[in-house]
Amino acid sequence: MRLCSRSCGPGRRGWVVADPRPAGRKDTATGAASALEQSCDGLLTRLAVVEGLSPRTIEAYASDLAHLRAHLRERSIDSLAQVERADLASFAHYLDEKRLSASSRARMLVSVRRLLRFAREQGDFTLDPLDSLRAPRRPRLLPRTLASDEVEALIAAARSELPTGWRDVAMIELLYGAGLRVSELVGLPLSGIDRVAGLLRVIGKGRKERVVPLGELAGRALDAYLEQARPGLVGARRGQEHAVFLTQRGRPMTRQNFWKRLREHAIRAGIDSDRVSPHVLRHAFATDLLEGGADLRAIQAMLGHADLSTTEVYTHVSRTRLRETVETLHPRGAGTRP
Repeated sequence: MRLCSRSCGPGRRGWVVADPRPAGRKDTATGAASALEQSCDGLLTRLAVVEGLSPRTIEAYASDLAHLRAHLRERSIDSLAQVERADLASFAHYLDEKRLSASSRARMLVSVRRLLRFAREQGDFTLDPLDSLRAPRRPRLLPRTLASDEVEALIAAARSELPTGWRDVAMIELLYGAGLRVSELVGLPLSGIDRVAGLLRVIGKGRKERVVPLGELAGRALDAYLEQARPGLVGARRGQEHAVFLTQRGRPMTRQNFWKRLREHAIRAGIDSDRVSPHVLRHAFATDLLEGGADLRAIQAMLGHADLSTTEVYTHVSRTRLRETVETLHPRGAGTRP
């Protein structure tokens, strides 16, 4: 069932999430939407229609807020106007008891703070969200990445004369050679390719468009797929599908399907499949660029990061690799045999 009873904007579908309420329980005696539910509905509408967040992001917000609603309902609260600091502290404690990771708890609290700020703007909440809820401290983890020879092995494992082989090679080459997000990759339309200029036009987070340069090897792999494989995958749906990457049924490739195939290729390449994901290839793209001397601002633009601090994490990855190189190869490194 949907998180909120009302439509989240004209012409938009509601976001389906698990509702933790006991079966048959209504928000009010009449079954009408409570003030709390209306506040959630209003925030989701703003995030979708005004801020243009992706459906998956909206679903995550809806799921997080469903937990808040359930917890407040247990405390007989059906309006944010009734919420006090003790109620929010109780919710934070509730998340701790669920033994969620720090990142999961932080994400949920971010969703709740957004709701409280929205309600405050509407005059339905008086407390300061930042004073009422503080996110847990999260350890700064370095992004996982792959060495260039491991990427080569992954591409070799995916290569075959089947249409799906040509497709998978092109998809891996674009992730590693252009630093795309997997959602940008599977959503890439034919109209987004400019082979003359060697550019891709992709729609990133927040539906922001950006132009990404296409490397020579990635461009060749893309050309080969479009010429040798895609016509066979399109089949009877010729002219109906505008997505670049298609399944064997001629439908647009999905994130889940590609993730599954990527892990299968990793196993064939002798790489731990837990180390391989579409995002890891994006990290490898950024890390290799940085180690090759690329400017951090240029990498930020290619990755589509809104904040440079997000890109700066790759400087730490690069330093880690440099240290590993010294430890392994230098005569005084830890890897030296006596």
